[in-house]
Amino acid sequence: MTTTTNNFELPGSYKKWTIGLIAAGVIAVLYGVFKFHPWEVGHNGEHLESTRFWSVLLQNSVFWLLVVNASMFFIGVTTLAMGGWQVALRRVPEAISSVVPVLGIITFAILMAIVFGGHHDIYHWVDKAAVEHDPILKGKSSFLSPKFFSIWSGITIFLWWFLGNKMRQLSLNSDKNGPMDYETGKKWIDKNFLYSSLFIVFFGLTVGSTIPWLWLMSIDAHWYSTMYSWYTFASSFVSGMSLIAIFVVFLKNKGQLEYVTEEHLHDVGKFMFAFSVFWTYLWFSQYMLIWYANIPEETGYFKIRVQGPFRGIFFLNLILNFIAPLLILMKRGAKRNWTLLTVMAVLIIFGHWIDFWQMVMPGTLKGDAHFSLFDIGVAALFIGIIMWRVGAYLTKHPLTAKNHPFLKESMIHHT
Repeated sequence: MTTTTNNFELPGSYKKWTIGLIAAGVIAVLYGVFKFHPWEVGHNGEHLESTRFWSVLLQNSVFWLLVVNASMFFIGVTTLAMGGWQVALRRVPEAISSVVPVLGIITFAILMAIVFGGHHDIYHWVDKAAVEHDPILKGKSSFLSPKFFSIWSGITIFLWWFLGNKMRQLSLNSDKNGPMDYETGKKWIDKNFLYSSLFIVFFGLTVGSTIPWLWLMSIDAHWYSTMYSWYTFASSFVSGMSLIAIFVVFLKNKGQLEYVTEEHLHDVGKFMFAFSVFWTYLWFSQYMLIWYANIPEETGYFKIRVQGPFRGIFFLNLILNFIAPLLILMKRGAKRNWTLLTVMAVLIIFGHWIDFWQMVMPGTLKGDAHFSLFDIGVAALFIGIIMWRVGAYLTKHPLTAKNHPFLKESMIHHT
């Protein structure tokens, strides 16, 4: 039996940034507690200072949880597609997906505090009296209820962690058990196929449908869109691919990931480019159909975003998430330039953080459209947590799955 050692140590600057971001985030949350009085409860859509506190926590927790979970979706999809090219960098999305249980617990706690804390200003359907007198909310009460919301949210987060953990453990076990013969390798791949299939199906049932409805779309409970969940998925997946790109470039600059070349980064860049275009297709399709039909029940969602105080954010969203990736990542050379790819990855993540901001805030803050240091500070907290957990995973486990049956294919990968 052979084992693979890992000599990678996080540089001091990485540790300082991690501690600094977490500290800044904790200070921001404490500031928010004293500034916004989160224990106050609004009724009948009443906007209170506490509304901003819970809105910012909701937006950041949901966004960053979906982003890190997208890494396991990437592993699952490429596994089912027999995509050997990603094996050389596989430990990076594994490390990112290991953050899911931490952010999952935080997100679940925030959701439960909002729902059972009676924050009708966030989720109007939590108000039983309002539901009783509102035929639309009453018609949706079978799933827009605290009981169903909490149970399904808990099951979802648990299975994201459980299935993702199974896939990570399969990968790490290959390091401990040494090179595989044909039969052993086939059984190992079959197990990967099994858990990848289960994860992809459940991911589709949650991120591709129910979870965005419950966590985000139900903020505007009278409005619905059949494209909303796919739109949310595209936003989180392209951000997840961008996060993978950032960590791959970081590790390459530190002399790690010996088998990763510009060919692999080129393919990661292709995902970033392709899903930026796919996100735009969904953005345009959703907006165009509602604009063209001009039905009052549907246009209200966009009216505040396009004609109201959020107008600038709405179109900035399009520039950051479509125009910039289209013009810059279209060229082959851009996807092979480490610096440019990193800049675009940061821009895409920021752009879709803005996207989630404008998905949440108009429905909760109404006309109060402004950023604050509190928004930035809470985002810093989640970024720091991601850096902390990813760094811990990368230093604890080998950075290359050297016994993976498809490693050779990844080593000779050429686009």
